[in-house]
Order: sequence, then structure tokens, then C-alpha cells
Amino acid sequence: MENEESTKSLKDNDLKESEEQSQSLIITEKEIAEATSTLKKYKEGKTNLERRIIENEQWWKMRHWDIIRGKTGNSHENDPRPVSAWLFNSIANKHADAMDNYPIANVLPREEGDQEDAQTLSDILPVIFEHNNFEQTYSDCWWYKLKTGTCVYGVFWNNQLENGLGDIDIKKIDILNVFWEPGKQDIQKSRNFFVVDLVDNDLLTERYPELKDKTFGEDVTISEYIYDDTVDTSKKSAVIDWYYKKNINGRQVLHYVKYVNNIILYASENDPNYYERGFYDHGEYPFVFDTLFVEEGMAAGFGYIDIMKDCQLYIDELNNNILKSSLLATRPRFFVSDGRNINLEEYRDISNDFVSVSGKIDDSAIKKIEYEQLGNIYLSVLQMKIDELKETSGNRDFSQGSTQSGVTAASAISALQEAGSKLSRDMLKSSYRAFTKLNYIVIELIRQFYDEARSFRIIGETGAAKFVQYDNSRIKDVEQGEEFGVDTGYRRPIFDIKVSAQRGSPFSRVSQNELAKELYSMNAFNPQMTDQALIMLDMMDFEGKSTVEEKISQNGTFYSQIQQLQAQMLKMAQIIDSQNGTQITSQMAQEMQGDSQSPEAKPDQSGITDVNALGKAVQASNNTTAATASQRAVNIANPNK
Repeated sequence: MENEESTKSLKDNDLKESEEQSQSLIITEKEIAEATSTLKKYKEGKTNLERRIIENEQWWKMRHWDIIRGKTGNSHENDPRPVSAWLFNSIANKHADAMDNYPIANVLPREEGDQEDAQTLSDILPVIFEHNNFEQTYSDCWWYKLKTGTCVYGVFWNNQLENGLGDIDIKKIDILNVFWEPGKQDIQKSRNFFVVDLVDNDLLTERYPELKDKTFGEDVTISEYIYDDTVDTSKKSAVIDWYYKKNINGRQVLHYVKYVNNIILYASENDPNYYERGFYDHGEYPFVFDTLFVEEGMAAGFGYIDIMKDCQLYIDELNNNILKSSLLATRPRFFVSDGRNINLEEYRDISNDFVSVSGKIDDSAIKKIEYEQLGNIYLSVLQMKIDELKETSGNRDFSQGSTQSGVTAASAISALQEAGSKLSRDMLKSSYRAFTKLNYIVIELIRQFYDEARSFRIIGETGAAKFVQYDNSRIKDVEQGEEFGVDTGYRRPIFDIKVSAQRGSPFSRVSQNELAKELYSMNAFNPQMTDQALIMLDMMDFEGKSTVEEKISQNGTFYSQIQQLQAQMLKMAQIIDSQNGTQITSQMAQEMQGDSQSPEAKPDQSGITDVNALGKAVQASNNTTAATASQRAVNIANPNK
């Protein structure tokens, strides 16, 4: 009896503790149910966007004839249904421009004392991105951005990386799987942000044992693409990551909840370590939207497929009609009377030399169907639609290295490429702004989580490898103590980020090399011409200009110092000559005069400077790379010469 009473007492105590613990939790099933309801409202507001994204993927895969038939209703299932890749080619060229200008971040300090950390961060950030295979992620996001208009990056802290030590995790997020408050152009202003991912049920129970013997439902569904393969989602469940912001003690903090089917897997607000601090110290949603063409009131924009698919539709429709007409015109067909007296089987067999006919032969039994030939106007209309697609997408011929009207000079092609690349440069600038945000988030994650030193292999400018140990001790908030009894608060190093292209296109490298050779031929690097060279460079604009100016200025400073030292040495030599009767002064003067004579630049044999329509001076020299490329292009265009 006593054992039963003690057992009952223990059960009552455990039940009481469980109730007290559940009452102390901030995030319970009630909050999860409300969050799921909010998620469904967000999903309803995103229906049109999801439909457009799925349809654009069909256009990208050139499987759009079903869409065309649905819109026009004129296509027959036996029609040729040709698919031209003008749209595909335009997007592929835009993607190539992006990958030719892969970004790299340079971290700049705002205070002089943070220069060392800024340089170290500039060195280790590319290593962190390389560990995340970011070049592939960047490529995938650019494909997605060009097709749909928006790509989403996710920057997280993953405790499972580096054998449990944890590290930064950068991922591409499918926009079909994320949901935010409708009408918000900036996702950071959304009250909630959701990410939904389908995970196999057995993997869930393996990672979260508390889910064993639980019933999985389908409270939330996500839109799916039209796959070529059969994708079975019957044994998967929707795992929801819920991010939301709260004001605690006058400070905005970010909290995070992970749940599946109203079962809480983790809630940062229920965690004493993160209740007041928030899940991420930077207090922002760990997502970056990179938008191509902006739509007002929407975080997601539209892409090139939305612009070009109307032209592509009519191009394929015209191709279909022209091919259909050509097939009909090249395949004779006949009207045959019911009272025919011709053996059709013998007529159909072209190997027969004779065809049997009963009675008199005339045109009343069989008559050839005549088709009206298509005029050149229809081919002109087709070419006009193709040109329209090129114009609207900015994918002109010269942007791909080919030109019309006999333009073969390398300088002219280069000038046309440069003039026509402003659309690509504009796209790259918007992508670089998103990349800048990515780097800021990465720095904040380093500041929060790099409590233990990490080792990084850095490749210097000379190609030599060096190994760097780095942690967050120098960049995290440091208490400054009190001054005269007043708390001076915390010091927090702040950095600025400048993004540039890690490796330019071959044309950019050739142009840069030609500029360097031209500056050298003009004696711009001669220390005696420092003042003139700096004035000239001040009027110019090219990549790496500040570095060139700095080196020329240093050469001028060194030259001035050398001249001062030479003057002092001459005075000392005069004193020595007067005392010892030597001739050191004259010998030194001759040597100094010989050293001061700078080599003159060899003038151009022709002495002619060409100026093209864009105002760019083209030196008529036969040993430059541009001239060699020009001559090669002329030889290809005129093989008989």
C-alpha cells in the first residue's frame, strides 16, 4: 500500500513538473497552429507567382507547345511543332556574362585600428565561399534568376559541419519553398518568413526520435514543377522553418522555430540561451533576394523569359505554319471521286510503271490539290520577330562576337561589344549588391560563432600559400569599461565591403594589357614624368587605376629622394677633391648624367592615329594584340587574299 501511494505521489509530482514546464514555454501548439494559418495565407498570396515560375520552367526546357495549344487552340497534334532556341540562347549568353565576372569581396575598415582584421577577412571570405562551393551556387542562382526573375540565397550557421564544430552554410533556396507577407517589397519588413522543405519520414524519425509513433499529416503543401520523372512525395512530410522578429528591451531580435505537423522540433524562444538574445545576433532574416527586374510592391521580380516568351511563341507558331505549308507543297495530294475508275493501289505504288484504268481517262476521277505558295513577306515577318526578340533581350549579334555588314576589324567589334554590354553591367551591379549583403551576413556569423580559432589556407598575390588562424575575439563586441564612473558601453568593429570581378572576360584582360603597354610607350612610368602622368591618369577611368597612381607616385617620391642624395654626394665629393686633389666629382657627375637619361619610346612607323566612331584612339601599330586579332579576322573573312 505504501509503495502504491509513493508511486502515485511520484507520478503526481512528475505531472505537476510537466505542467509547470509547459506553462513556462512561450511557443506551444497554439502558436504553431497560428503560424501554420499565417503560412497558408502567405501561400495564397503567392499563387500567381508560383504559377508563372512553373510555366517559365516549361519554356526554359522548350516544352512549351502544350502552353501554346492551350492559349491559341489552333495547333493540331499532328502539326510539326518546331522548337527554336532563340530564347534559350539569349539566357545562356546572359549567364555566360555573369560567370565571366564572378565576384570577390574586399573588406575595408572604418577605423584605422581595424585594418588588420579587414585584410584578414578579405583573405578568408573567399575561402569560406569556396568551402561552400559557392561558384556552383552562384551559377545555379543566376540560371534561376534569369528564368524566374528572382533567386534566393540562404546564409545559415550549421552545427553539423566541420565534425560538429559548426560552420557557415550558404545555399540556393527555391522560391517555391519560401513564403513571406504579401505586399512587402523588402522581406526584412515581413512579420514572418517561412521555409518549407519536404523530408522523408524515416529520416525525420532517425534525426528526431521524439517523432517515433507520431502520425504525419499534410497540413501544408508546396507547389511542384512539371518533372520528366515520377516524383513520389507520399512518404514525405513538410518540415517548416519559421522565422519571426520581436522587440525585446527596445531591441529587435530574430527568433526561429522548426516544426512538422504542429510538433515542435526546436524553438529559440523556448531556449534560455536565445530567449533575449535571439537566434542570430544580426537580427535579420538569413535570406538575400537577388531580383532581376523589380516589380513594385513585390519582393520577387520577373525575368527574361517573361519578356521574351511572347516573341518566342509567335516565332514557333510562324515556323509551324511555314513548315506545315512547305510539307503540304512538297507532298502532292489529290481529290478522288467516289465513282473513280483508277486502281489507287497501283497509283500509290511508285514502283509500278503502269496504272490500270477502267474506261476513259479524264480529270473527273482524280484531281491534284493545288496549294498557294507562301510569299517572302511571311519569312520577313518571321525574321522581324527574331530581331525583336534579340532587341528586347539585348542579345545582339556583336555581343556574341559576330557582326553583320562586313564589320571585321577587331577594334570595331570590341567597340560594339563594349557599347552593347551596358545591360550586362547593369545586371551584374544588382547581383553584386546582393553579394555584398551575403558577405555582411557571413561576417556577422563569424562575429557570433567563431569562438574557436579556424585555420585557413590563403593564396597570396605571388602564388605562395600561407596559413592563417582566425577567431572572433577581435571583431565581437568588447566591453570598454568605465571612464570617470560612466559606462562607455561596447566597441563593435564595423566594415565596409567593395565587390569587384574576380576574373574578367578575355576581352577585358586584353584591353587591360593594351592599356598598360600604351602607358609604358608614353613614358607614363618614367619617374621624371610623375606630375604629367598623374594629371593624365586623373582624367582616365579604368580598373586598378588607384594602384597604378599609387605606384607612379611612389616612383616619383623615390626619384626625388635619389636626386637629393645625389646632390649631397656631389657636395661631399667636391670636399674630398679639394682636400686630396682627386677627380671624384667629375666621374660621379658623368655617371649621374648617364643614369638620368631615360630610354625614348620608339615612335610608330606610320605616325598615324585612327579614331573610330566612339572616339577611342586606335594606334595603328602592327605588333599590338588588337592589330593581330584584326588582321586574323580580315584573313578569315577574305581567305583568298
